[in-house]
Amino acid sequence: MSATPSEELEREAETKLEVKNLDFHYGDFLALKDISLSIPENQITAVIGPSGCGKSTFIRVFNRMYDLVPNARVDGQVLLDGEDVAGRKVDVVSLRQRVGMVFQRPNPFPMSIYDNVAYGPRILGWKQDLEQRVEQSLRKAALWDEVKDRLKRSALGLSGGQQQRLVIARVLAVEPEVILMDEPASALDPVATLKIEELARELKENYTIVIVTHNMQQAARASDHTAFLMMSPQRYGELVEYGRTVDIFNHPQNKLTEDYITGRFG
Repeated sequence: MSATPSEELEREAETKLEVKNLDFHYGDFLALKDISLSIPENQITAVIGPSGCGKSTFIRVFNRMYDLVPNARVDGQVLLDGEDVAGRKVDVVSLRQRVGMVFQRPNPFPMSIYDNVAYGPRILGWKQDLEQRVEQSLRKAALWDEVKDRLKRSALGLSGGQQQRLVIARVLAVEPEVILMDEPASALDPVATLKIEELARELKENYTIVIVTHNMQQAARASDHTAFLMMSPQRYGELVEYGRTVDIFNHPQNKLTEDYITGRFG
């Protein structure tokens, strides 16, 4: 039997991020244990699981956000295009340019819409064609038509959904390769949530996206792959199952996965 188009796409997708035997510690506390998985390029990978199982901690290893937490450390390998980003010699500023982050609640800077998007390029010294870069970033974030006539107004005057898309535009302005989204729609209404999902599907043509979500419908709708994390009896987060989203939701291999996605716990 010949492969289906989706199977061919799966086969051709190259690995962008790879985690090998990851243990994550907050001081003496083991938060994540022995996680290994490969995240394909130009696809959306959802990370699901009950509160407290380490989903947000997990995606923060990809751009070293844990460096901001005293005594946090990684054991194992976290590879971006084959390079271990957990290494001591990694340029963290360059890493965070390549791997952008969108948080749960929109966090625009208290400045104009234009200056929010231009902030990163200015820090990096990218002054040439700045207006064009700002416009392109807002277009990619599906926000340009809504704000093009008020670029000099405060970003804090935008709606919650618009603010979140502005934050995405701010990330896009520094030309990342990977976008991490930590429950980006949890504080938004259903209409704004769908816009974020539609935007993510459009962005995966050019970016690799990893999204944490508590919303099972969102994971099923928006992602290509799904990783299910759960708290072990020993109180650390562990990977229960990982695979194509269609398989995780329709034919889970682990009873815990089935129980979680059907709402029996969590």
